[in-house]
Amino acid sequence: MPTLVIVESPTKARTIKNYLPKGYRVEASMGHVRDLPASAEEVPTSYKEKSWSNLGINIENDFEPLYVVPKGKKKVVQELKFALKEADELILATDEDREGESISWHLLQLLKPKVPIKRMVFHEITREAIQQALKNCRDIDKNLVHAQETRRILDRLVGYTVSPLLWKKIARGLSAGRVQSVAVHLLVQRERERQVFQSGGYWDLKALLKTKDKNSFNARLVTLKDKKIATANDFDPNTGKIIQGRDVVLLGENQAHTLKDRLEGKHWTVSKIEEKPTIRKPAPPFTTSTLQQESNRKLGISARDTMRIAQKLYEEGYITYMRTDSVHLSDQAITAARNCVEQKYGENYLSPKPRQYTTKSKGAQEAHEAIRPAGNEFSTPQETGLSGSEFSLYDLIWKRTVACQMANARLTQIVINLKVEDAGFRSSGKRIDFPGFFRAYVEGSDDPEVALENQEVLLPPLQVGDHPNCQQLDVSGHETQPPARFTEASLVKILESEGVGRPSTYASIIGTVIDRGYAQMRSKALIPTFTAFAVVSLLEQHFHDLVDAKFTSKMEHTLDEIATGETHWIPYLKDFYFGKKGLDNLVKLGLENIDPSVAKAVNLNNLEVTVRLGKFGPYIELMQEEEVITASIPIDLTPADLNSERVSTILKQKIEGPKELGLHPETGESIYTLIGSYGPYVQLGEVSEHNKKPKRTSLPKGMKPEDVTLERAIGLLSLPRLLGNHPDTGAKIKAGLGRFGPYIVHDQGKEGKDYRSLKGEDDILTVDLERALELLAQPKRTRKGGRGAKKPLRELGIHPEDKEAINIYEGPYGLYIKHGKVNVSLPEKEKVDTLTLETALELLATKVTTKKKTNRKSTKSKTSSKNTESTANDKNK
Repeated sequence: MPTLVIVESPTKARTIKNYLPKGYRVEASMGHVRDLPASAEEVPTSYKEKSWSNLGINIENDFEPLYVVPKGKKKVVQELKFALKEADELILATDEDREGESISWHLLQLLKPKVPIKRMVFHEITREAIQQALKNCRDIDKNLVHAQETRRILDRLVGYTVSPLLWKKIARGLSAGRVQSVAVHLLVQRERERQVFQSGGYWDLKALLKTKDKNSFNARLVTLKDKKIATANDFDPNTGKIIQGRDVVLLGENQAHTLKDRLEGKHWTVSKIEEKPTIRKPAPPFTTSTLQQESNRKLGISARDTMRIAQKLYEEGYITYMRTDSVHLSDQAITAARNCVEQKYGENYLSPKPRQYTTKSKGAQEAHEAIRPAGNEFSTPQETGLSGSEFSLYDLIWKRTVACQMANARLTQIVINLKVEDAGFRSSGKRIDFPGFFRAYVEGSDDPEVALENQEVLLPPLQVGDHPNCQQLDVSGHETQPPARFTEASLVKILESEGVGRPSTYASIIGTVIDRGYAQMRSKALIPTFTAFAVVSLLEQHFHDLVDAKFTSKMEHTLDEIATGETHWIPYLKDFYFGKKGLDNLVKLGLENIDPSVAKAVNLNNLEVTVRLGKFGPYIELMQEEEVITASIPIDLTPADLNSERVSTILKQKIEGPKELGLHPETGESIYTLIGSYGPYVQLGEVSEHNKKPKRTSLPKGMKPEDVTLERAIGLLSLPRLLGNHPDTGAKIKAGLGRFGPYIVHDQGKEGKDYRSLKGEDDILTVDLERALELLAQPKRTRKGGRGAKKPLRELGIHPEDKEAINIYEGPYGLYIKHGKVNVSLPEKEKVDTLTLETALELLATKVTTKKKTNRKSTKSKTSSKNTESTANDKNK
């Protein structure tokens, strides 16, 4: 009889099978096989009357979880039970973190094996690692299971008690989360800092100098009469004034120009030269969070996609386990990395001694090694045969791992000070004496200024007393900048530094923050919405601990102590929920005391009007002569966009009505500009009983309502417009405006439509056939995340009937499963990373069945209608 090995995914099963001896059967659990009920439908009938059944946790009996097998997992469990009947041994080989330990424990509870059981753990899927793991099996670690179970219960208690309160007091569909709410609070807090930020202005001089040898270099004014010139660091962000006590010279524009006039034509002298040798050490190998950060900075890949790609690389045996807090490398990994350095860059580029890194993260506990290429010998990126984003991410991991065993980079910092009358100028340079690990990898940064630190800036050879010639002297004006908004990378960085959550959960948390409408992503920046402001304000006032990073960090520390057996989980849960300041009491008080009208108000310091959240989104409220005027705010507008000018425009339209541009030359109808929920648009005619849906066209991105002329409005209302016929196919080519902006389309009827987006320099109203043909000749770029995208978020597998692929995509309306021409939206409770092929098949089958029923119903309805009409006609006869 065979030995049954159970792992989480089919990909992992296929890979591990290659390295197991004969007589081993590998099956996949498809993630978790049991969980708390996701809805009332999943609660067993015998528990439905229990007061705690909606939580799925028996809070009356030591927080005992009510575990159920989700509908989509019942078939998987049955197949595993059947496979176990034919086995004489069971090996649980799920991931080595708390989540994996929990999956193994749940499998034991469900399968109730009567054969010997082993727990096998490994952090990479290679022949050596699997064979070593087989020799060193262990028992399930109950402490790790308790830690995961406590986390799951905490998340459920917060989510299922605070979220309904938000529905009642603010709006349905909102959610609170133990880590999610802290992340949203960070975004809102940063936006508040930006709103109260006071910009400070300062001026200085920049000189272009040339040596006798005709070498040019730049220098900037740093002192005047031996007093430091003010820079951005000298300003108070709350006042826009120089920080009290700073002894600096603040130059205004007039002063700067006067100084420039005085210094022009004067004698320049090199007063001091400093050369300071420095070294740069390579960054440690990747952990989960640093991989997410660097992937976002360098590759522009989101945290969610980074984890999806890394999961695939791990399961296919390319990298080690990707959920880890550790920067430790095994001896074999260090040897492999050093061999790569020696072969590719030479012995001179090796660090003198093997480098071993120490994990600084509090309670680091996931895997025992950093993320690195798998195996005793690292395959170069080119040798893997990977492509696309998989290649890019593996390339990043390979370079970072190899670089960590390379020699330090040696640099010399050079500072040249110059005097001209009573003004001091400075020129800074950097010479790379030995590139070291720079040859392989330079760590990215969220700060562009810091990112320049490792670049070489050469200065000409100069001596003290030299007199370079000033070629040009310019006056420069500057303004201090507000703190930068968070990107995915910088948010992950601060969450980890604050000890909030686990790095392995950051991807899904950021995804939820965006999906729930708490933030919009623009040019990598996460911008909080009006909903985020309202929710954070409510939580700050009534559930302060839930948005306090320090409190949440303490929770993580306690979970770490539960994992090591230092803390008991049940007393901790009791105190969290039933304690004097426990969640249960806070929710009850909130339901009684929170005024919905107050909770729905969004406090923005920079506006004199009130902003509230309503049933159909945010709106402006203004009291004018004892009358309350309300006006909807466009959905894509955030608090950052709403200034006095925008408020004035929105209210003006509401009070005065839409702006009439003129009459359409053909129909004679009035043309208006309006601002709706989805932004500004032009409209032909008024809404009336006979014209309930007048023709409307949104304004192209960047076009303001006040800039729209009658001519442009007529042009927009004429879209899509015919440009001509394709010379090869004879098919029509049109220019139009869609959800993703202006486009051209080559419409070949049954052959399909070929779309191209217009470029920034193209005007939708003037683009001609020649330009359209030029764009159509270019290779088609697939819109990221759009329906029909070539690269899915995740490949689930093959449909058993027609053998066509089943994949998950992200479209304009959210996540969906695609099989051939059938698309079905992903239910809220399902996640990209955990959705199983079986569940997908059920959802697709339901969609097809529903479609058939709808079609039958429609046909039946039409037949019935015809019969009724026929009967009525007969009667009339």
